[in-house]
Amino acid sequence: MYPSKSFRLLFLDFKEVSGIKRKMADQGLKYSQLHYREMEKLRQFRRDIIKVIPVVLLSLPPFANYMVFVLMYFFPRQLLIRHFWTLEQQKEFMEIYHSLRAQVYPNAVKNLIKAVSKVPDKRLKNQLLQLGTKVQEGIHPEISQLYLVAKLFSGRPLEIRYVNARQMKILSQVMFLTPHLPTFIMRRRLRSHIMEIHHLDQALNILGVQNLSEDELRIACYVRGLNSVQLNAAECKEWLTKWVQLSKKLKDSEASLLLHSMVLLSTNYHNSRKSK
Repeated sequence: MYPSKSFRLLFLDFKEVSGIKRKMADQGLKYSQLHYREMEKLRQFRRDIIKVIPVVLLSLPPFANYMVFVLMYFFPRQLLIRHFWTLEQQKEFMEIYHSLRAQVYPNAVKNLIKAVSKVPDKRLKNQLLQLGTKVQEGIHPEISQLYLVAKLFSGRPLEIRYVNARQMKILSQVMFLTPHLPTFIMRRRLRSHIMEIHHLDQALNILGVQNLSEDELRIACYVRGLNSVQLNAAECKEWLTKWVQLSKKLKDSEASLLLHSMVLLSTNYHNSRKSK
């Protein structure tokens, strides 16, 4: 993409985000009270800014900006934000990032099954064990199966406050967060980011999945753990509709289930589509 067009898109995003921030300040609104597209715009822009800050800092010393430009040319995925990617690069980089997080999906399911052994409720314990085992065997779970065990994710050992450090590192990678932080910081970031998605889901339920554009559908699925690059609009809509159906029924205290569902509802989805 031409740099001038990229900077123009970035500037337009900045203006839009500034307008949303003014609206929040003037009306005393919280993030969770915004419309879906406003919430999503803030989420995306914040991640873009976080990514670009190190590049800006690297370019501050005299003449360092020339080296930074060279590095950006050779490493666009690592150093540039989406405004400066071509459409082909956007698809390519999304697939690369997803392949990296998908590598930890099996371990996330494995650790979940291990943690279930500490659940005192035998009936719910068996239901969750069966669900996890089916995912390991390549079977895509139904939303109803996940909701049946939602209660288990609001207390020990599956609620975010009690998830062990190893699983937190894995789930951080699932959410594209660094796993190389102290445990208490990882725990706080995981809760913050999954609650953000939960609030987005509530706003999306009001807007209606059917009112999203194809690009919006694809991004929404991708953010929630699914590789949506090769899916068509109907497939994205089907998956996202079921996700929102689950999310809108969950309490804030059950957000850990939503976090684990990024793995459970994505691991075998493509295979389930092929088998139909």
